[in-house]
Amino acid sequence: MEKKSILVIDDEEDIIELVQYHLKREGYRVLRANTGEDGLTLAQSGTPDLVILDLMLPGIDGLEVCKRLKNNIQTEKIPIIMLSAKGEEIDIVTGLELGADDYVTKPFSPRILLARVRSVLRQRRRQIKSVDIIKVHDLVINRTRHEVLASGVPIELTITEFRTLELLARRPGQVFTRDQIMDKVRGYEYVATDRNVDVQIVSLRKKLGTLSRAIA
Repeated sequence: MEKKSILVIDDEEDIIELVQYHLKREGYRVLRANTGEDGLTLAQSGTPDLVILDLMLPGIDGLEVCKRLKNNIQTEKIPIIMLSAKGEEIDIVTGLELGADDYVTKPFSPRILLARVRSVLRQRRRQIKSVDIIKVHDLVINRTRHEVLASGVPIELTITEFRTLELLARRPGQVFTRDQIMDKVRGYEYVATDRNVDVQIVSLRKKLGTLSRAIA
């Protein structure tokens, strides 16, 4: 069985070493980052199974990292456990509202952290077992298989077209700016132009025909 990978984002080297030591003993593969910026990059390129995220980070803090991860279609499903110093209840509540799955207060017991990791990963496995399907009228999007059916007919889409369609189908009728589509579909570091987005939308409309109105 392939090892689960866990991304640890913390600016305290001793904390990362401690967490990494115990995670590796449990058979997990560990990715590590000392800043929010590096953590975001690794989350996209390394696609970890879980993120352990410190709140107090230099530059982009943990709350902002959590927000960006949950607002990006490539990383929104990655579960997050936040680390917080005691007494920061308001930050913990904010983090949970932004989409974090759990939190552990500092100083923490490695055994408790490992138990939380196992618990969150179990919940994630249960979620994955149910096929993730989006239905809008006669449009069916199977995220697990990366398949799209329009009135029962398979539609061939590029990866970018699929991600764009998924974003729009999840929120039918909602208006997105070009910048929002680029951020959510292609990630934080992707450099694109308005023209790129327009081309994707035009292509989707041609392929979907009249069903494109269902998500407009």
